[in-house]
Amino acid sequence: MHNERSVVFADLSAEEILQVRDYMSKIPGMKISFEPSSPPSADYLYMIELSLPKKQEVLHYLDGDGPKPRREATAVVFYGSKNFIKEYVVGPLPNPSYHRDVTVERYKREIPLTARPVTSGEYLLMDMEFLIDVLRPVSMLLKESFGLTPSSYDAYYDGMPRGVKSGDRQTWVSLCRDEEGFYIHPVGFEILINHQSTNFSSWHVMKVLYNGQYFNSLLELKQKYEDGTVEKIIYKPVPNYASLKPKKKPTGVGPQQYYVQGKRFSIKNNNIVYLDWSFAFGLNTFRGMRVFDVRFRGERIIYELSVQEAMSVYGSLTPNLMLTKFLDGSLGIGACAYELVRGVDCPYSATFIDTFHFMDTGVPRRLRNSICVFEHDMGQPLRRHFSEIVYNSYGGLANSALVFRTITAIGNYDYMWDFIFYQSGSVEAKVKATGYIASSFKLNNNFQFGHQVAENVTGNIHTHFINFKVDLDVLGVKNVFQTKDMEFVNVSLPWMPERHAMIPQLVETQLQTEQEAALRHDAKTPRYLHIASNQTNRWGHQRSYRLQVFSNTGDHLPESQAEEKAMSWARYKVAITKHKDLEQSSGSLYNLHDIWNPAVDFSKYIEDNETIENEDLVAWVTTGFLHIPHAEDIPNTVTVGNGGGVLLRPHNYFDEDPSIHSSDGVYISPGTEESCDNNRIACLAQETCSPVLEPFTYHGFD
Repeated sequence: MHNERSVVFADLSAEEILQVRDYMSKIPGMKISFEPSSPPSADYLYMIELSLPKKQEVLHYLDGDGPKPRREATAVVFYGSKNFIKEYVVGPLPNPSYHRDVTVERYKREIPLTARPVTSGEYLLMDMEFLIDVLRPVSMLLKESFGLTPSSYDAYYDGMPRGVKSGDRQTWVSLCRDEEGFYIHPVGFEILINHQSTNFSSWHVMKVLYNGQYFNSLLELKQKYEDGTVEKIIYKPVPNYASLKPKKKPTGVGPQQYYVQGKRFSIKNNNIVYLDWSFAFGLNTFRGMRVFDVRFRGERIIYELSVQEAMSVYGSLTPNLMLTKFLDGSLGIGACAYELVRGVDCPYSATFIDTFHFMDTGVPRRLRNSICVFEHDMGQPLRRHFSEIVYNSYGGLANSALVFRTITAIGNYDYMWDFIFYQSGSVEAKVKATGYIASSFKLNNNFQFGHQVAENVTGNIHTHFINFKVDLDVLGVKNVFQTKDMEFVNVSLPWMPERHAMIPQLVETQLQTEQEAALRHDAKTPRYLHIASNQTNRWGHQRSYRLQVFSNTGDHLPESQAEEKAMSWARYKVAITKHKDLEQSSGSLYNLHDIWNPAVDFSKYIEDNETIENEDLVAWVTTGFLHIPHAEDIPNTVTVGNGGGVLLRPHNYFDEDPSIHSSDGVYISPGTEESCDNNRIACLAQETCSPVLEPFTYHGFD
């Protein structure tokens, strides 16, 4: 049965976004523009997003007789005329009538304008005016060396963060060939642009890199190029090794799944019900996928499970990637969730959901079919046993689970995000990476920072760190954090006291403070991590959920580096904090662009070292992988082996495995091999009809 109160978590509708936009643009005494082409000097409404109510207000509404929390939005304004950024809470919705500046409340300080992401208006000036103008004197060089013309100067990728200290806005731009997959077509030409000023006429080139040689200006490069004192690159056309067009004509279709008895999940508004599960869902503009009020058999297990951040640190000989540290939350993870392709990104029979966002768009942007939901046969039993000793029987259960998915394409990388709901009461959050690697022009056969993957192309070493927020509420909000592991002990055999044996023994610990429960990647971590209730199951053990992390991360950036504070969550495999409404995320919209003085430094959540015994606890889980690109990353990276995740598993939460009650169970005993009584699979051939398929459509380029 759907919970009508789940709408408290619902993303803003297109109508609500327009109401907030129109309210903000008409505030007396302010001249706030919402046109995406607005120049950096304008006061620009960049983002509108749901402002979540306080947790206690929501719980009182969901579980008791509390009033419905007021529905509000967050509006982000870049004040180009005043050199700062403001965040406002706007409400009530619908029909907003007030706004309140919450910048200092949320970040404990003002946010400078230089911390803003690059807007469409700023990119428009960069692409259509600045680059064409400043590159005009070297147009012949670019043509002779790389085959580039002015119409192709917008094929580049820009390094981030933009500078080397707080307040900088200096970007290394690496030109590429204007072809599909241009990320792996670097040409060996980079320029450092200072665009700190909101006055476009003050922008200028600070440095130039050509074929591994640095110059103080484009005119210096031009002069030395014409004098013949520069080692030149000679343009040589190459086939587009980055194209994803199949090299053989596609003729095959892989196995397909369909619903024999119809779909066993239903979606109403932002609420999904599947067998024993129910939850609310959303797609946050800058953080991405999230679910709330996750219940199993009517009991809330998770208040919030959400993607928080995706971070990469690169190594390179060339300046663009040498300084690159991506924090994708600052670029808008959810805003990059484009249309999913039926039969490829999701099974053909999946159900698709549209989302809306307002981030640098001027109007609500509809992301058609950006979420998919499907029940999936994992191709293996969830549990089974065959017995021929003493008693003959077979019992098993196919591992069918509900998958809630989105895929975000943030520049070169695509991340596939899955929340999976199993019949055993477990929930899995996982990520897989694909898309194009970032690359650099090969210099001097130096492969200190990666391997050659194509003609004059180095695939650069980089890390992937992913952060999830897991707000487990195990039988309420008064929980503890426990660890369990093993150690070998030497015991005397009771029946042979003179003999000893080494046997494993259970070791249990309850951690008391946030700093104790900040488990670093470089320290030995107990293998079992639990959020536990003080209530016990039938057997007298504390009911809990276990956090099981799957990860193969590289090393984290040393804490001595100024940029590390913006990604300090990555120090920890798991960190447990006391829930606070103002500690809503491990990052911010601004952390990447003022990485040296971040608006949110996660380590400060732990600094006050509060008690975590019998408190409302939040687990911040970091996973990921180290990526050393190789030839098989061409044309692009495969998902196999590239990812990580966390599994939330019941541990003494129930008295037995809840899947034993599943209607999908199969039991066979001698004489019942063909009976359908305890095995519906036996009659599948007689009872099923051919599936009816939805027509294939795709609107991703609209």
